[in-house]
Amino acid sequence: MQLTFNNINQLWSYVLTETLKRLGLSCAIICPGSRSTPLTVAFARQIPDIEVIPILDERSASFFALGRAKATGKPVVLVCTSGTAGANFYPAVIEAKESCVSLLILTTDRPAELRECHSGQTIDQVKLYGNYPNWQTELAIPSADMAMLSYLRQMVIHAWERCQFPHGGAVHLNIPFRDPLAPLPDGTDFKLDCEEFFDGIIPIQSHFANYPLPKEWELCKRGIIIAGVAQPKQPEEYCRAIAYLALTLNWPVLAEGLSPVRNYTDINPYLISSYDIILRNQQIAQQLMPEMVILIGEMPTSKELRNWLIVTKPYCWLIDKSIKNLDPLHGKTTHLRVSIEEIGRMENRAMEKRSENEYLQQWCEIENQVRTKIDANFEIIDELIECKAAWLISQNLPQRTPVFISNSMPVRDVEFFWKPNNLEIKPYFNRGANGIDGTLSTALGIAHYQQSSLMLTGDLALLHDTNGFLIRNKFIGHLTIVLINNNGGGIFEMLPIAKFDPPFEEFFATPQDVDFAKLCATYNVQYELISSWENLTARLRVLPKQGIRVLEIKTNRKSDAKWRMENLKKLAEYLAI
Repeated sequence: MQLTFNNINQLWSYVLTETLKRLGLSCAIICPGSRSTPLTVAFARQIPDIEVIPILDERSASFFALGRAKATGKPVVLVCTSGTAGANFYPAVIEAKESCVSLLILTTDRPAELRECHSGQTIDQVKLYGNYPNWQTELAIPSADMAMLSYLRQMVIHAWERCQFPHGGAVHLNIPFRDPLAPLPDGTDFKLDCEEFFDGIIPIQSHFANYPLPKEWELCKRGIIIAGVAQPKQPEEYCRAIAYLALTLNWPVLAEGLSPVRNYTDINPYLISSYDIILRNQQIAQQLMPEMVILIGEMPTSKELRNWLIVTKPYCWLIDKSIKNLDPLHGKTTHLRVSIEEIGRMENRAMEKRSENEYLQQWCEIENQVRTKIDANFEIIDELIECKAAWLISQNLPQRTPVFISNSMPVRDVEFFWKPNNLEIKPYFNRGANGIDGTLSTALGIAHYQQSSLMLTGDLALLHDTNGFLIRNKFIGHLTIVLINNNGGGIFEMLPIAKFDPPFEEFFATPQDVDFAKLCATYNVQYELISSWENLTARLRVLPKQGIRVLEIKTNRKSDAKWRMENLKKLAEYLAI
């Protein structure tokens, strides 16, 4: 197929978008603007091969793209105009780096002769994101020259690869365009043989290798596996790989609430979910000291677990394919740069459950005690307290529901109280930089085209990103938002500063006194005030198919914090009886 181009910017933009399409790009997010006109037109012409979504607010757009990349496991493209537009992508670029999520960012720019001369909507966009991208460069000015088009094609291919390998992250291409920006004839007359020019472009394939079990693991009788913070592309395969390791070594698996392992309990009989509470009992923590730890992914949120490992100083093997340093404790650590799926992987090898040793039995017995006590406590609580929401959600969602968990208190309540289940729930989160930027937009990006999804969030995190509701008209699917409204920052109630008021309430808790029913009405979002746990359970078990719905649970921030601190302590003390 031969195409003729009469506009140099359209030729350049076609080569860029067609290369991305053939590499496997399926989603591009476009923010409105003038300088980005050539790319916007070129991407629009790639519909329906590429889903192209216009989103007004750049920060919201970037977190929506982050959510799509998390959900699909594939890079998502972001396009914006010149000036400060690209600066609004910065928080998402940081999160993409820290959580290894693939984003390809295309900021358009004025040509060199219009920079540093007070031309409108112009800033220095070169290396705009500092050291956060995996790779960044500025492309040449568009040229109707075969050698330059070949250069463009290969730069785009390299950018696509670098946002995925050796680990996911953002790649930034700054792209200058001269006028005319609209697809008007500019004297160009260029014929491109597309089949010959794009021949040989193929999507990147990933492969698993086999990695033998280190002898040190098999010889150790007091070892633990920590299934840390992880968002694997194939959660069941990931959970089976961990189970294979646990069953082979006879080691317990301490599973972070954000790990899919807690949602595949039939696969792993040695799952420990209440480790944070167990380790609050100093006597038992001493008895359970390990000799060796295998950490899969990033360290869990729990401070109790981290402090215990600092004190006990076990030898640590860290399994993660990224090139990052994932050892915040700075212990005796060997980092195996492989995936858990590669460890001891053998075709058609059945997992055989060996006889349990005393150390493993002790962990499992204590887990059963604590889990039984947690469940009994929550069963009799009728009062609307925020801790119970995570516990209830973990048991009442449809099979395989995607769940986005907001930072601050929701992520901690999930770690404390998320009950192990066999619902194959898919947890998502932004634990790279651990901020509340783009919470709603990320959740919508994850839920877009997925099975009906859910988000658990606090009021401040939702208010921080209400522009995400502007995506509503382009959003396909359903998102239920379980909103814990304690009118302020509940996480700060758990910190020492809570005892100092003033300035605590005004400068840390920062209550906003927002009427969420009216806020939802403004954005034409469905709203319901939850009056009882039975009411919430009924709404969770059958999720709608379309739209956005907010289920608000009003709680008391101070009594919530008091309940949490008192009961975590009581549960730990209960083990000593």
